[in-house]
Amino acid sequence: MSAPSHSQGSATAAAAHPLLRAWLERPYPAVMGVLNVTPDSFSDGGNFTTPARALAQGRRMIFEGADIIDIGAESTRPYTGAEAVSAEDELARLRPVLSDVVALGVPVSIDSMKAEVVRFALDQGAQIANDVWGLQRDPEMAALVAERNVPVIVMHNRDSADEAIDIMQDVIAFFTRSLDIAAKAGIPDGNIVLDPGIGFGKTQAQSMTMLARLDELRSFGLPILVGASRKRFIASVVPSEPQARLGGSIAAHLIAAQRGAHIIRAHDVAETMQALHVAAAIEALKG
Repeated sequence: MSAPSHSQGSATAAAAHPLLRAWLERPYPAVMGVLNVTPDSFSDGGNFTTPARALAQGRRMIFEGADIIDIGAESTRPYTGAEAVSAEDELARLRPVLSDVVALGVPVSIDSMKAEVVRFALDQGAQIANDVWGLQRDPEMAALVAERNVPVIVMHNRDSADEAIDIMQDVIAFFTRSLDIAAKAGIPDGNIVLDPGIGFGKTQAQSMTMLARLDELRSFGLPILVGASRKRFIASVVPSEPQARLGGSIAAHLIAAQRGAHIIRAHDVAETMQALHVAAAIEALKG
């Protein structure tokens, strides 16, 4: 396999929201560090539920090179299911820590499917909305994102996996609906990032298929985010617990970069950064 490359179309960068533009012009993807302030996330649930631990983890990821901190207060565990959390509970988890994480100085993304929670986070200084239901679950989300003129990550999701479908066609159809919602709400194309939702509403084989065919999403002309970190499809190849999937996570993310991902969402920031930078340096020597 050739070394991963990361090429950008100048038109994508030129039209992008200013916050996204600098990342799109680099020879390697931006890295989004995962900060879950939840008791039940599949990989690190309960590790960062106190303000002190959450803030320390935020500082650590920034030191390791994270370009973005993605903070979430509701588990969306795609494999075993997670109990729904009310907006009130989500806000209660965010209030003690969010403003301090924002104060660390790196752009913060709020990982929530609820417009009420996203509004609170933006008021506290978060700069990116990360909607795991791609503007299709909360009817107020698109209008909020348009009003605030912030970047939004539109992720593909399904209520359940269906091994009989062509997952790429399903993702394309989903994004087409999301982009129609965004256009009607007045969200500029330059504010939108697409996330194929590795592991969400997909079989393990479909998650790998998405990575293999990721470059087909370039037809939308929009930045692509991939979050394969510690996902269960890795264990379908090499049996392993979430914390022991670093090698598989890096392999998946290098392939994603090769196929055009612009942002990588990862738990292990230092190792991911190192892998992406080394791959880009090697690729640059091809001449």
